[in-house]
Amino acid sequence: EVQLVESGGGLVQPGGSLRLSCVASGFTFGNYDMMWARHAPGKGPEWVASINSGAGTTYYADSVKHRFFISRDNAKNTLYLEMESLKPEDTAVYYCAKRDYDGSYYYEAGGKLADFPSWGQGTQVTVSS
Repeated sequence: EVQLVESGGGLVQPGGSLRLSCVASGFTFGNYDMMWARHAPGKGPEWVASINSGAGTTYYADSVKHRFFISRDNAKNTLYLEMESLKPEDTAVYYCAKRDYDGSYYYEAGGKLADFPSWGQGTQVTVSS
């Protein structure tokens, strides 16, 4: 059974930083692309970033590019999202998710949420003074 458990969320002031973690189990983590998505109140879920299996090529939504950094440690079955220069509009529940099929795919045009059917329970990030 696929399990994804996020942690690291919390309350942070604008301009601050947070590091989210996602521990994976129930599948061969290193063989799958992974994604971070977020869901803000009153909005639809939004793709944030993806990272390929293998070489770990990364892709970002324009709204977070150069502020958020996705990474993975395949030995620890863990996905990370380093978030810097946080803004109030980054407030959301953040989810990690697993790609439907193994291999590496391209996300130059953005990620499709439907391609990542296995999601964790989410961790709340609130950016407020």
